[in-house]
Amino acid sequence: MLNILSLTASPIKGSSTEILLEQVARGIREEAADACHHELIRLNDLKFIPCQACGKSPEPEYCFFHDDLDSVYDRLVMCDIVLFGSPVYFDSVSAQAKMFIDRCNCLRPPDFEEKTGHRFKKILTRKRWGAMVLVGGERGEFECARKVVAGFFKWVEIINSGTLYYAGSDWTKIGPVAGDRAKLDEAYNLGKVLARQGNFNNPV
Repeated sequence: MLNILSLTASPIKGSSTEILLEQVARGIREEAADACHHELIRLNDLKFIPCQACGKSPEPEYCFFHDDLDSVYDRLVMCDIVLFGSPVYFDSVSAQAKMFIDRCNCLRPPDFEEKTGHRFKKILTRKRWGAMVLVGGERGEFECARKVVAGFFKWVEIINSGTLYYAGSDWTKIGPVAGDRAKLDEAYNLGKVLARQGNFNNPV
């Protein structure tokens, strides 16, 4: 069973971010040789606190604080593919995205026994494949948000298979990308590419 985890950091249910993540996942499912389980988590629906910069490792737990992220950590660690989507606010990711990313800091906790410099433990040794979706306005200022998500992917051992950008102009309705056939196809094809790059379409 191929496990796909989609994380949407949009505060809006049915947003363009969510629609594009679903399309990427559909492409993976239709390209993959194995049966797939896809779970979409809306970070906006969860109750969790921001990172408290504890300055020490919470091992053997993922974090000193226990809230709705407890089960998300488990899903993030165990899944085979991670899809991460965020709207772009003030040229960066949403508050929901940043809070979640910051709380994943201890998935690579500091190693205070390392004497040669500031080092971090790699408690996640298995690399996973992934892709990111960024949705912004007409200006298309995506780079700062991309860097944030790319840093998160590197931190939690996710190989980025591609980044999908959508610069929307219609803010009068939910999920305007639903009417953009070309962008939906682009998202779907990204999923198929991801399945091939991760060799999930090859049963051997």
